[in-house]
Amino acid sequence: MFNRLTKVAISSSNRSGSIRNYLGYTSGVDKKKVTIIPGDGIGPEITSSVMGVFQAAKVPIEWEIFDISGGQPISQELIASISRNKVALKGPLYTEILSGSQSRNMELRKALDLYAHVIPCKQIPGIEARHNDVNVDLVVIRENTQGEYSGLEQTLTPGVVQSLKIITKEASARIARYAFEYAKANGRKKVTAVHKANIQKMTDGLFLSTFREVAKEYPEVQSNDVIIDNCCMQLVKSPEQYDVMVTPNLYGNLVSNIGAALIGGPGLAGGANVGERSIIFEMGAHHVAADIAGKDKANPTGLLLASVMMLRHLGMNQHADSVEAAVKAVIKDGNKTSDIGGQSTTKQFTGAVIDYIEKHQN
Repeated sequence: MFNRLTKVAISSSNRSGSIRNYLGYTSGVDKKKVTIIPGDGIGPEITSSVMGVFQAAKVPIEWEIFDISGGQPISQELIASISRNKVALKGPLYTEILSGSQSRNMELRKALDLYAHVIPCKQIPGIEARHNDVNVDLVVIRENTQGEYSGLEQTLTPGVVQSLKIITKEASARIARYAFEYAKANGRKKVTAVHKANIQKMTDGLFLSTFREVAKEYPEVQSNDVIIDNCCMQLVKSPEQYDVMVTPNLYGNLVSNIGAALIGGPGLAGGANVGERSIIFEMGAHHVAADIAGKDKANPTGLLLASVMMLRHLGMNQHADSVEAAVKAVIKDGNKTSDIGGQSTTKQFTGAVIDYIEKHQN
């Protein structure tokens, strides 16, 4: 069962068409409006998969669709939709390397103060992973608003540039407290802070010292810390030693991608960007996979599992159980996309999930 998201101071008839072919919903039931952003690359295909599965599962959700593919800017209408609905589901958004505007993922996080990025990385039965001999079941909680992602860069003189890393005690305490509250709410036993305070003594030093202060408020939860480079090595070598991991912004991006790789690849992990007033659910690893976009090869598992997290957050636990059971049963039965050793297309995998749901509906 997927983890609950705690609120800290703030928890098949047409299977091959476009997104808008999946707008036939359960009648006679009050529907929850959710903003959906198909995104770039494989985004439209995997969001279509989720919408088709939700239709089959009779999930009472009405989608507000916003297409910002191809570098389109984040509009005020989109921000207003997410603020109003309080919940969104998002495909990956492409960010240009070297040139172009600021990351639209960062824009959304800043505009909505989505301060905690939560990525559960848990082995899925039926998938060959790096460490099938041990239990990989960890959760990365990444501070989303500061650090190297503050976007404060400037040219000091030709050939010399500067990037400012911002860390505040307030943001560090907020993310540390969220991690401990998450651990308590989900029966987790340990929280590990990831840092580089041996070198970046002021910035990461503040993050670590604040974490240790907050840890004293939670004596029932174990706490420790690890330097980021050693953390990466230990994750590859012995991932079973980690439970909940709380990190500054950049390190969280690195650690969550390693976590996704440990369970089989970027197409398998779900995730959520959590704020006090709204949450955006998405894949844990934000790969647009442009090389396979439109080729019916994308693995929708990660976004489907993110949608399970969303359903639990909305209190739709029966629907969440139905979708999660279907995804895991289909994978265990060997119906897998090529990235995890199978031969199924995106549509075939989605169709199999839908068939399972329809077969097991009461």
